[in-house]
Amino acid sequence: MTMLPDVVFNLRRQAGVAVVTALLLTTLAITIVASLFWQQQVQVRSIENQRYQLQKKWVLRGALDWAALILREDERTSKVDHLGEPWAVNLGDTRLDQYVENGKTDVEDSEATLSGQISDAQAKFNLSNLAKNGVVNLREQAVFAKLLSNLRMDASLAQQVAAQIALTQERPFTGPPGPGGSTGTTDTDKGSDKGSGSTSKPGSETPVGESSSGLSTSSGSEVQFLRFSQIDDLLAVPGFSPEMLIRLKNFVTVLPVETKINVNTTSPEVLSARLENVSVSDAALMIAARDRAYFLDFERFKLQFSDKVSESARDVLDFRTKFFVINGRVKLNRSLLEVNALFERDGQRVQVLWIKES
Repeated sequence: MTMLPDVVFNLRRQAGVAVVTALLLTTLAITIVASLFWQQQVQVRSIENQRYQLQKKWVLRGALDWAALILREDERTSKVDHLGEPWAVNLGDTRLDQYVENGKTDVEDSEATLSGQISDAQAKFNLSNLAKNGVVNLREQAVFAKLLSNLRMDASLAQQVAAQIALTQERPFTGPPGPGGSTGTTDTDKGSDKGSGSTSKPGSETPVGESSSGLSTSSGSEVQFLRFSQIDDLLAVPGFSPEMLIRLKNFVTVLPVETKINVNTTSPEVLSARLENVSVSDAALMIAARDRAYFLDFERFKLQFSDKVSESARDVLDFRTKFFVINGRVKLNRSLLEVNALFERDGQRVQVLWIKES
């Protein structure tokens, strides 16, 4: 009789262990199933994102082809580039429901949209003008300094930028080194140097090695800087900050070759910097006249502002454009892709120089 309580206690304890074991097994099974579902959901999302990314790239590729077609047609029908042409009209958010598989039903609103714009790259000051073959162009340096002053920035930074850009350019070979390791020169060169206290020649250009910006500009330097390709490269020059670059992006660009300013698309700040003895307010009056009726050529522009525009401005002003920047933006549900591209138009040939995605 005394063993009966012990038996009952053991049975109850075994039942409790069985319940706990069953709960643990159930929890483990639920965890495994949830993990499998989670992994499957991750794979589905990954495949879906890859599909969206591929669709966005194809849409933007089509948009770039469309932009190239617009620029070719403009070249065929127009001899002057201005802001009243079709290429200058911004494309607002355009739905792509019929062209993109967005994974939504017919009754749901789609978020597949495309927007973008074509802008004139020659409406801005080209930093590549600051130097050529490793030699700083003092006239262009003064133009950039005036532009910085118009934007209420430190004008002295123009000298450092010009020196830094010159360092990134290849310099022409001047001949094999002469005796003692010096660069070989002709007898004529030696004769012209006699009796002079300096070997520099008059003109608007100066070798980068003579820069006083404090940067190492020796042509024999072992350090070769990368070429400037975008405005963000100015952060490598001491004195520039990200906030300054945000401001400069509306007025400065980097193109592969030297370019002129398109009067029909530029801003008052850039036009004032480009023209001597022209203030920002004077340039704003020119821009206002341009907005009423664009300029066809330099002669008509000079005739209208004969007291402000000299004949020398013919070499730095233009009324046609070769370089354009295309900005595109595709939104597909929760996914977004932006692209910037630089186009060069040479007659009926339009080619892409670079494409940047973000």
